Amino acid sequence: MKLSKFKYDLPEELIALQPAHNRDESRLMVVHKSTGQIEHRVFKDIIDYFEDRDVMVFNDTKVFPARLFGNKEKTGAEIEVFLLRELNREQRLWDVLVDPARKIRIGNKLYFGDDDLLVAEVIDNTTSRGRTLRFLFDGPYDEFKKTLFGLGETPLPKFIKRPVQPDDKDRYQTIFARHEGAVAAPTAGLHFSRELMKRLEIIGVDFSYITLHVGLGNFRSVDVEDLTKHKMDSEQIWISEEACEIVNRAKDLKKNVCAVGTTVMRTLESSVSTQGHLKPYEGWTNKFIFPPYDFSVANRMITNFHLPLSTLLMMVAAFCGYDLLMKAYKEAIKEKYRFGTYGDAMLIL
Repeated sequence: MKLSKFKYDLPEELIALQPAHNRDESRLMVVHKSTGQIEHRVFKDIIDYFEDRDVMVFNDTKVFPARLFGNKEKTGAEIEVFLLRELNREQRLWDVLVDPARKIRIGNKLYFGDDDLLVAEVIDNTTSRGRTLRFLFDGPYDEFKKTLFGLGETPLPKFIKRPVQPDDKDRYQTIFARHEGAVAAPTAGLHFSRELMKRLEIIGVDFSYITLHVGLGNFRSVDVEDLTKHKMDSEQIWISEEACEIVNRAKDLKKNVCAVGTTVMRTLESSVSTQGHLKPYEGWTNKFIFPPYDFSVANRMITNFHLPLSTLLMMVAAFCGYDLLMKAYKEAIKEKYRFGTYGDAMLIL
């Protein structure tokens, strides 16, 4: 499978800049793999496709305010700092991306906030764009974290071309977000409201929660035509004993297991027994799924409409079937579905 197969023309106006007014009222395209049938529904209608003892698996990661703007010492030049992950709590070390990268050298100091509330020193060049920052802060850790996150803003993807708004803080977060560590939201989960979860619970659908801290690798471009040569960034995952029990029971009962989003699908496929059962795991995954691929755990998937040439599109094509997915995307463009993070959803059965 070649990279060029995942190029398609997406009109810019179809990239969603705002979330749907209500979480569960975005549009929903339902794609039936067995027949090729495509239905057009509203997201809360998803309840019509599930029954007692079916399982939905959610990613309960929580997005933190990862984008900061600071100024370089002496020149005062504005520098965007994107926090990727904490490397050392005691030493206040963080792995970050800086932009413009060419202006930042080891030893440079960066100042953040009014009255230089926070100061950081560049101590390492980890990659061409990445740096390691040491934040110089004397107070207790909780105070440091509060200050750091108070200066940060919601890290909307770059393709949402507008300033961050106050309600992004809530809307770029799932209602079940629990474990802080993501720099991007698991977008398929954004469509679930408390009311919809309650209705699914009433009809007997079980919920299983895994954690994958979504990194910027989701948006990194693939620059090799031969997909077997692309390397995914590693992301941290947790699969608990309890999550496994819920999923494996459904599989044994021949019930449906639905992965809510590409991050969930990647996590499930990262820890599978030879019998196709989910195994507890804590560690890292850099699994890259593209066609052809045999899925072991989930037989259903909820996902958003992804941008051309993205690894997310490739994974969905592996699950749906390349030709059927491309037909569905053609229809989505014709019907003016909204694409990207804040866009509409697809249920693949």
